[in-house]
Amino acid sequence: MNRIFRRGLLSLLVVAAVVLSNGPRPHAQDSSSGGDALHKPFDEVLDLYVRDGLVYYLALRSDRGKLDRYIASLGSQATATAYPGWTRDEQAAFWINAYNAFVLRTVIDQYPIRGRAKEYPSASIRQIPGAFERLTHRAAGRSVTLDTIDKMILPEFKDPRLHLALGRGAIGSPRLRSEAFTGQRLEAQLKSVETECPTRSECIIVDTTTNRIAVTSVVGWHEGEFVTNYGNSGKRFTSRSPVERAVLAFIEPNLFATEREFLDKDQFRVTYSDFNWELNDLTGRSR
Repeated sequence: MNRIFRRGLLSLLVVAAVVLSNGPRPHAQDSSSGGDALHKPFDEVLDLYVRDGLVYYLALRSDRGKLDRYIASLGSQATATAYPGWTRDEQAAFWINAYNAFVLRTVIDQYPIRGRAKEYPSASIRQIPGAFERLTHRAAGRSVTLDTIDKMILPEFKDPRLHLALGRGAIGSPRLRSEAFTGQRLEAQLKSVETECPTRSECIIVDTTTNRIAVTSVVGWHEGEFVTNYGNSGKRFTSRSPVERAVLAFIEPNLFATEREFLDKDQFRVTYSDFNWELNDLTGRSR
C-alpha cells in the first residue's frame, strides 16, 4: 500500500513539475509578447502626471514606483533578448518611450532644481550636470545617454519626426504626450506630432508682420535628416537652400490657409527659435 501511495505521489509531482515548467512566466512574457506590451505602465504614468506637455514633477517624485519599475524593465535581460524580434515600429517606439522616461527620472532625481549656470534658467534640466551627454541608462541590453538615443539611435530609423516626439524636460520642447508611443500606433502618433507642430509656438511661428518663419531648434539639430526626408518635396521654393525647402515642405501641409498664402509670396526669412530650457513643470502653475 505504501509502495502504491509513494508511486502515485511521485507521478503527481512529475506532472506538477511539467505544468510549472511550461506555465506562464509573467515578467518574461510581458517583454517578449511584443514590444508594445512593455509600455502599458509608462502609458499610465504619462496619463496621470502629464497635462498639455507639462509634468507634475512634485507628485511624480512622491509616487515614482511605477516609473522606476518601468525603467527597470527597459534594462532587463528579458527586454534585451526580445528586442531584436520586434518590428521596426516597435523598436522606434521603445526608444522614444525610453528617452522620455529617462528624462522624467533625471528630473525627479534632482527635483526641485535650482541651478546657478547663468546660460540656463535656474529651474532647468540643463542645470543637472551631464543630464544629456554623461548620465547613463540601461535599455535593450545597452548603456546609453539621452544624447546617444537622440543623435545615434533614432537617426537609424530615418524619420526625423521621431525627434519631435521627445520630451526634453523643457518648455521649448515639442509637447510631451500624455500617452506612451506604441509600434501599432506609431505612424498615427507621429502624424499627430507632425500636424500639431505648426499650431504651437514652441515649434513654428509664422510672423506675417516681420516676414519671418521661426522654427524650433530641434529641426536645426537634425537638419540633415529633415533635408533627406523633405528636401525634394515638390518644385516650390527652388531658389531657397535645401534646409529651407525641407522645413517649408514639412510645415506647409498643416498651416492655415492665410499662412499658406503668406508662403506663396516667398518674401520671408526662415530662422531657428531660441530654445527655451525652462523646466516643463506643472507643479504650482494655474491650469
